[in-house]
Amino acid sequence: MLTLKGKIEIQDFFDIIFKEESIAIDESVLATVEESFNFLKEFSENKIIYGVNTGFGPMAQYKINDKERNQLQYNLIRSHASGTGNPIPPMYVKAAMLARLNTLCLGYSGVHKSVIDVMTSLINKDITPLIYEHGGVGASGDLVQLAHLALTLIGEGEVFHEGEQKNTKEVFEQENISPITIALREGLGLMNGTSVMTGVGLVNTIYTRRLLNWMITASCAINEIVEAYDDHLSQELNHAKKHVGQQQIAKQMREHLESSSLIRKREEYLYTDQTEVTVFKEKVQEYYSLRCVPQILGPVLDTLNNIEKILIEEVNSANDNPIIDVKKKHVYHGGNFHGDYVSLEMDKLKIVVTKLSMLAERQLNYLLNSKLNDILPPFVNLAKLGLNFGMQGVQFTATSTTAENQMLSNPMYVHSIPNNNDNQDIVSMGTNAALITKKVIENAFEVVAIELITVVQAIEYLEVKDQVSTNTKKMYDAIRNIVPIFTEDVVMYPYVNQVKDFIINNEAKEA
Repeated sequence: MLTLKGKIEIQDFFDIIFKEESIAIDESVLATVEESFNFLKEFSENKIIYGVNTGFGPMAQYKINDKERNQLQYNLIRSHASGTGNPIPPMYVKAAMLARLNTLCLGYSGVHKSVIDVMTSLINKDITPLIYEHGGVGASGDLVQLAHLALTLIGEGEVFHEGEQKNTKEVFEQENISPITIALREGLGLMNGTSVMTGVGLVNTIYTRRLLNWMITASCAINEIVEAYDDHLSQELNHAKKHVGQQQIAKQMREHLESSSLIRKREEYLYTDQTEVTVFKEKVQEYYSLRCVPQILGPVLDTLNNIEKILIEEVNSANDNPIIDVKKKHVYHGGNFHGDYVSLEMDKLKIVVTKLSMLAERQLNYLLNSKLNDILPPFVNLAKLGLNFGMQGVQFTATSTTAENQMLSNPMYVHSIPNNNDNQDIVSMGTNAALITKKVIENAFEVVAIELITVVQAIEYLEVKDQVSTNTKKMYDAIRNIVPIFTEDVVMYPYVNQVKDFIINNEAKEA
């Protein structure tokens, strides 16, 4: 069990969301939340505090009398639970709940302690609110999506529990959970923030790191297949350029290929006396998709590391409005709920993941085009050319999926549309950006899955499975366990989907 103390790291997210670790809240955190609530309750008695005794958004000019304060919060939740489209998968919703919980634990929101208790129970019991993809503009945070979270916490709406979509009230009765106490600003405190875009974003970064490692594995294997020279991965060459990501990718590839008997040293083949040669039979240098992997994946790694840093900063921030400062005995009104930081980072992530999928598609094309590689049959066809087709059909899927990623990688960050009576006159579209990035990552896993199947077929044709590195052999065995050697044409889609599921759910180094 992990105890939350007001600060959370990416490993905590991984353990709770992917490994389903239970959580507890430190007593000091609960004391901070209670102190914040009590201070705001007293402070707001004779002052105008947005969302406590005023309406919301453009309706903030209307004062709310004391008897209607609680009803105000219920009205906000119910009216804004207006999302549409496909449900966000429970894993991503759980991440959003964890992000919101951590923010509220900071004590800047003035919510009742019951909010913390109920959210903790939902996470531990794996009860996730029904939240739809469409609805958030990411300015007052994820208002619409978080309204669906708040709807669950007041015991209404629907949830996913034990693999089924159910009525919240029934699940609460079954699990002996009482709805939260609406006492001050619980509706607004839950809804005003960037937690959905951040939660989805953090899951996106975890999957992207896994995807990147599989792409490195595929890139190493294709270099072995063509018996590439090793100097393009050398420390000397890659440290001549000062980018850390490039250096780390090259190092990872060197370590991966350490035991390979196929990678060659240039000095043994081309740095000898070649005075009598006029035309070289073999390539002096490989195509860019093989030779420039550190330079192409390095920016992906550097960008991913920075995105992770920004998102962890966001999830450990008070992204609410107003902000309650107990120490200074003051309430500050502003715009910490705005999602531009997350929106921009999600756009960056989908751009680099799209580039990764483009690299996979080009490497795949190299393997399938016998005129390029000059060592494999067309489409790595292990049977009769003309009668059989090998990987010809599945290339279309990789190409079309890569093209979709290219289109989806256009930025959301700059697609602000004013709304809310122009109160929200410039918005982030951060949740849209995060969800589109999720789709781009899923697409990229498809393309890499197709490449890995092709790599394994190529190793089979060349009969080099005992010459590849131990790491490539692990990958070969893992994919072969899913996809048998095929010479005659087979229906490919089940295999592609199974390999995709395998690499999504497993780390490359553990294959």
